[in-house]
Amino acid sequence: MAATSTPLTLPVLPLDDEVVLPGMVVPLDLSDTEVRAAVEAAQAAARADDGGTGKPKVLLVPRIDGTYAGTGVLGTVEQVGRLSDGDPGALIRGRGRVRIGAGTTGPGAALWVEGISVEEITPDPLPGSVTDLIKEYKALATDWLKKRGAWQVVDRVQQIDDVSTLADNSGYSPFLSTAQKVELLETADPVTRLKLATQQLREHLAEQDVAESIAKDVQEGVDKQQREFLLRRQLEAVRKELREINGEGDDDESGDYRTRVEAADLPEKVREAALKEVEKLERSSDQSPEGSWIRTWLDTVLELPWNERTEDEYDIRGAQAVLDAEHAGLEDVKERITEYLAVRKRRADRGLGVVGGRRGGAVLALVGPPGVGKTSLGESVAHSMGRKFVRVALGGVRDEAEIRGHRRTYVGALPGRIVRAIKEAGSMNPVVLLDEIDKVGSDFRGDPAAALLEVLDPAQNHTFRDHYLEVELDLSDVVFLATANVLEAIPEALLDRMELVRLDGYTEDEKVVIARDHLLPRQLERAGLEPGEVTLRDDALRKLAGEYTREAGVRNLERSIARLLRKVAAEHELGERELPFTLGADQLRKLIGRPHHVPESAQDPAERRTAVPGVATGLAVTGAGGDVLYVEASLADPETGGSGLTLTGQLGDVMKESAQIALSFLRSRGAELELPVADLKDRGVHIHFPAGAVPKDGPSAGITMTTALASLLSGRLVRTDVAMTGEVSLTGRVLPIGGLKQKLLAAHRAGLTTVVIPKRNEADLDDVPAEILEKLEVHPVTDVRQVLEIALSPAEVMVSAAA
Repeated sequence: MAATSTPLTLPVLPLDDEVVLPGMVVPLDLSDTEVRAAVEAAQAAARADDGGTGKPKVLLVPRIDGTYAGTGVLGTVEQVGRLSDGDPGALIRGRGRVRIGAGTTGPGAALWVEGISVEEITPDPLPGSVTDLIKEYKALATDWLKKRGAWQVVDRVQQIDDVSTLADNSGYSPFLSTAQKVELLETADPVTRLKLATQQLREHLAEQDVAESIAKDVQEGVDKQQREFLLRRQLEAVRKELREINGEGDDDESGDYRTRVEAADLPEKVREAALKEVEKLERSSDQSPEGSWIRTWLDTVLELPWNERTEDEYDIRGAQAVLDAEHAGLEDVKERITEYLAVRKRRADRGLGVVGGRRGGAVLALVGPPGVGKTSLGESVAHSMGRKFVRVALGGVRDEAEIRGHRRTYVGALPGRIVRAIKEAGSMNPVVLLDEIDKVGSDFRGDPAAALLEVLDPAQNHTFRDHYLEVELDLSDVVFLATANVLEAIPEALLDRMELVRLDGYTEDEKVVIARDHLLPRQLERAGLEPGEVTLRDDALRKLAGEYTREAGVRNLERSIARLLRKVAAEHELGERELPFTLGADQLRKLIGRPHHVPESAQDPAERRTAVPGVATGLAVTGAGGDVLYVEASLADPETGGSGLTLTGQLGDVMKESAQIALSFLRSRGAELELPVADLKDRGVHIHFPAGAVPKDGPSAGITMTTALASLLSGRLVRTDVAMTGEVSLTGRVLPIGGLKQKLLAAHRAGLTTVVIPKRNEADLDDVPAEILEKLEVHPVTDVRQVLEIALSPAEVMVSAAA
């Protein structure tokens, strides 16, 4: 706390932008007129008061922008002499605070004012909070002084116990602004003043810590750059010395790239582009990120096999033998590869290897259900041609840059998968398998299928440009094989650039051959069995293919064989079976359980699906190959069932329209067919396709739905051994459909013996294997009436069934 005493009359010594606190001793320059006037006036007043024995007194008042502060400091002139620079000066000590009053007169040229001395009273004893405040201030001051190396001042500060003196000691702090010092000067209460000084010191230390941390980080970064620069210079010097020792001359890294480019066997345009990049590398600094991009690009260009090609093996018979040995069936693909090799051989013999800058590559699309050997066929094609083989998986690719490469401006840019495949193969004419091309997607990063248009166009791919390379790459000699499960999923523009080869699945005889010659030896090795230890007879393989698996390919057949061999191996290890062992069809049930697919014709007549009127057997094509499709129809009770047509089984729009057409045809022409069509007017019709969780669409079930409704109305059963496929029109015409080969294979697998097809699909029977046609009775028809005559049982069968 503070109290006031008697008034004082003192000469004013103004301090421009400076503040002196009590307890401070400061030197002042007497060459300043106002300072000299105040000191002389104080000396004159001291001589007049006590004969010159007392010390002259002045009032030190801060003057900021011409404005005097309301509080000053009573100062005594301790000594008058010369400063260190030789100018006259005075040493003044601050004694106490003085509240400035009105102006007055006095001797000399100085400004005199009346003031009131402020006496500060510190509580005794000190409260605990004040003691803690003193400790905090001393700790902060000590921390700051130690950082500046002022160890002597540390001891002085630690010896101060008075609150007011300790607070005013902060006036020596050079980091305080004039405004902060004025605030300390005008704060009369010692405790409040010490709190203010502590806060100011704490904030300064926090700012100093942040500044030191930033400076440290900056210095570490600078040191790292300097160290890296020095090490790189040393490394260059070491390399230079090594080259001189080895007699390689004084070449730097860019010179090394120039030598490599000039020595490489590059096409002329590629060489020009590479030399331009080398010139950029020579102009760029070591620290420039562009230098690393250029070096990566040059490495990629130099690693590509620009003029490397493997010689095709023009032994046509030998290539055909390789294909036959590695794949059973698939005659279409084998013939196409044989034709390709024969034409290549004749062109080479006549000097027509390159025409118009293009070579004779091939782009084939192998479309078929899973498990028929599309992917493995690629390796066989490469083997038969004597070429390198590279597989590029496209399933799930959604980024266009995966095909065309990234622009070099991006960090981590890479060439596309096509360029990487050529680089991996090490030749410019490999066999590249584009696997699962129908699984390519598109999103905001572009459409990879669109990027493949140039790759797979025989008229354009001799000048293919990758975004990363930005030089022309000749792909005209590459044999591209694309595989897909669903033809409709391939974009039309992309499909137009490829030659379509369908793999519609294997017959049962082909599956037996594949299992005996390929699958069984592979699974014997994987099961740890010798070739002669377990033998599967053909009847066992046939039953596995016909009743335990029902598929277009052979994957599940191979899994069944693997399961059998694991059972036998486990029983042998347990001592339950002796080897060698021959396995027949009668032992399958004991080892792997009952069959999963029993033919409809083999079931009890009462348990067959077509044992009641209104059920017909159709044929369909799915992503897994051909399949058998059943159609069920029923009429609602006229009193409770209502009217209209109800369709169930997750059907597409085209299949729903086919059902409407079948119903409309029977309503308009039913009388001609001797059917009770009156029931169709008054009763609701419900058509259901079992396996309702599977989406179904397409027009090929039209005659199947018509036959099911006709069976329901007439009460005549649909023959168990008959399946049918064909689109129906409103006039009863049977129109052609697609996928006939796959559908006939599915009918054969299901044990059906009679198939009704559209007459206009009769030409497609040439693609069906002869052994399948021998076992099927195929009826080409043009009208629904012919379908009903073939498919519906005679009337006497209906009567006996009803009985």
